[in-house]
Amino acid sequence: MSFRTWFKNWISLPVIIFLGFLTSCTDTLESETIVYSNDFSELDLAGFENGKLFIFGKDTLAGYYHNEEVAVNLSDLPSHNLLKVTIDIIVHDSWDGNADDGVGGPDYWFFGIDNQEVFRTTFSNSPCESTYCLYQSYPNTYFRQNVPKSGATQTNLPGLCLFGASNNYSTRYSISKIVEHSNSNVRIYMNSDLIAENSPDPVCDESWSISKIEITALTLN
Repeated sequence: MSFRTWFKNWISLPVIIFLGFLTSCTDTLESETIVYSNDFSELDLAGFENGKLFIFGKDTLAGYYHNEEVAVNLSDLPSHNLLKVTIDIIVHDSWDGNADDGVGGPDYWFFGIDNQEVFRTTFSNSPCESTYCLYQSYPNTYFRQNVPKSGATQTNLPGLCLFGASNNYSTRYSISKIVEHSNSNVRIYMNSDLIAENSPDPVCDESWSISKIEITALTLN
């Protein structure tokens, strides 16, 4: 490598960092408004499509769901150019993560805004041993190989149905994404693509629920 080439490669990194710093300095958060927040403790399902409630432990959750879409519809949003969507979900029982056998997995969960999918990942509630482990993609998008329950906010919950008598078979996650959005109305949908061909009762085999959803309108200039 010539000295000129080496010098160009060396000098580019601090220049890029400096330019990135200047760019970030021009972005100002002008407004931040929570337009929707629901932990279902008030039994409120206003604006929900396919909304249903059940008790899990001492908490009221929305669900539980298995390969069925649920959505929240909001209107008359304040002026904004970004939306921050935070969804706390609990995955129950026999999620098999990235298992790609077409029998028990892969087990996807995903959400989107209006007609655009925003985030798709997999979860695994499987025990992970040195000789056998069903990896999951979360906290990354599919396909990444992370150990089961990576990024979880709570892992010591009992199962719901198939493993209802066993601890550590429900896992709580908090998923937060910021996306470009400026319309006054929005539809936020959630769904799963779970495979349980080896189960006589797929809904009992694996399901998911929502413990909280919060939507914030942001204006960044």
